[in-house]
Amino acid sequence: MQASVGDKLLTHGRVVGQQDRFAEIVEVLGEDGTPPYRVRFPDGHEALVSPGADSVVRNRDA
Repeated sequence: MQASVGDKLLTHGRVVGQQDRFAEIVEVLGEDGTPPYRVRFPDGHEALVSPGADSVVRNRDA
């Protein structure tokens, strides 16, 4: 997985009824765009994440 600042991280819900979550990547801490990422959720909350197989990076230009 590779990302750039400004890309969106989509994490799919893990259980039935749980909604997908979007977050904006505000900092890339790994080499060459690899995780971990610092992300900002729509409510302003920031977190450090190492996304798993249930996550997808959406390019900011897409």
